[in-house]
Amino acid sequence: MTIETFPLDISTKIHHNTREAELIEHAIRHGEARFASTGALTVETGAHTGRSAQDKFTVRDAATENAIWWDNNKPITPQAFDLLLADFREYAKSRKLYVQDLFAGADPAHRLNTRVFMEYAWHALFIRSLLRRPEASELAGFKPEFTVVCLPSFKADPKRYGVRTETVIACNFTKRLVLIGGSSYAGEIKKSVFTFLNYVMPEKNVMPMHCSANVGSAGDSAVFFGLSGTGKTTLSADPKRTLLGDDEHGWSDNGVYNFEGGCYAKTIRLSKEAEPEIWAASNRFGTVLENVILKPDTREPDFDDGRLTENTRSAYPLEFISNASKTGTAGHPKNIVMLTADAFGIMPPIAKLTPSQAMYHFLSGYTAKVAGTEKGMGNEPQATFSTCFGAPFMPRHPSVYGNLLRQLIAQHNVDCWLVNTGWTGGKFGTGRRMPIKATRALLDAALSGTLKSQPMRIDPAFGFQVPTSLPGVDPAVLNPRETWADKAAYDAQAKALVDMFNKNFAKFELHVDEDVRAAAPALKQAAE
Repeated sequence: MTIETFPLDISTKIHHNTREAELIEHAIRHGEARFASTGALTVETGAHTGRSAQDKFTVRDAATENAIWWDNNKPITPQAFDLLLADFREYAKSRKLYVQDLFAGADPAHRLNTRVFMEYAWHALFIRSLLRRPEASELAGFKPEFTVVCLPSFKADPKRYGVRTETVIACNFTKRLVLIGGSSYAGEIKKSVFTFLNYVMPEKNVMPMHCSANVGSAGDSAVFFGLSGTGKTTLSADPKRTLLGDDEHGWSDNGVYNFEGGCYAKTIRLSKEAEPEIWAASNRFGTVLENVILKPDTREPDFDDGRLTENTRSAYPLEFISNASKTGTAGHPKNIVMLTADAFGIMPPIAKLTPSQAMYHFLSGYTAKVAGTEKGMGNEPQATFSTCFGAPFMPRHPSVYGNLLRQLIAQHNVDCWLVNTGWTGGKFGTGRRMPIKATRALLDAALSGTLKSQPMRIDPAFGFQVPTSLPGVDPAVLNPRETWADKAAYDAQAKALVDMFNKNFAKFELHVDEDVRAAAPALKQAAE
């Protein structure tokens, strides 16, 4: 086997493109995993139950010096990376490795040939589900364009490589290579691929997006941006529409296409009633359940048990979802939906955005976290601004992605919406979660094109259009201020939230046009 980017000693044992059933056998035989009663493979990732963002580094060289957003990306020298690479190669000599050759991208014109080296069989099963599997004829002449090496048992020496801890994710965009050591969390592999696509795709005038996407019976695709906990996976899994994917997509001259071949769904408090498709996919042979506790007597997955982490996950191929697209491609979107879970109870359940407002909210990437979602959080909600709804995976400056998105919105006359799945009637602790029935009714009306013809008001704080009525939806919910018992408390909280937006956006003001700056919330109006 020719291995262009990660040459190994010929004595290293390689399991190359091993299929699912055999990978599961290996994982069980080597003590990496256990079976749940449902047939799913269950694994625990140890100390790392999520991404280790502080341990991610990008090589700073002549090619990346002026291309990377260094305020958001930690640098590592080419010399330190080369030393790490040499030690990875030496360490791998004594390991048994699994190698998978896969595609990142459903559109043949833009897909990336990806080779992944892994220490664990279950990681190979995971990435085989999450990326796109070539046909046998395509594997015959497969040449990797990008490589990821994941060795969880490798412990980095901070003094030797200039890194922070024994955990390291080192990205060399010039060599098209990522090295992962010291973490068993499988999401690091998936997000390394996404990070590289975020680097190379804008040069091809392709917009990489941290979003879910689906398509209606008339071919009308829709894109859903949103951070964790905003409903991105749930709302895109609409039985009336075909699912393109739940997390990562590209938007090219040909339309929207899925980067992935599978789903990596959060499962904490997953229920059959609320999310039947994800439930069914998570309870079958071939699925990987990450950090999901099994009931000791029956070995049934206990999705309500978050003792290991709130970030429990289920990884499965897209074909496990009955209404998933077989091609992973669709035409240009007619609607873009930006999701937020506003725990302050200020945002309306839906608002229509102008292109300038869409760019403003895309660059802002707002949601709010509440107590219990992360360690160390108090009782009050905390605003979170993750630019482009995926700051940890954005190598380039956010304005690169924002300008490309605005260009595509204008070119294809896309309707843009901001949907709040958070709180109404007060902030977290006082109000209640936005009724899912109302969210779905408003979203259905937006995607069908009927909502934009409904009567609208201009929100006094944010300046976007908000519908004043829709059959089947309580009109009071559409005006958040009217749902609060204490109107003065609403006004004060609205003023505080507007201030949070403006403070966060200050770092982008020099990089955007005047119309985008003008789309900022009007603090004076909110105060009045």
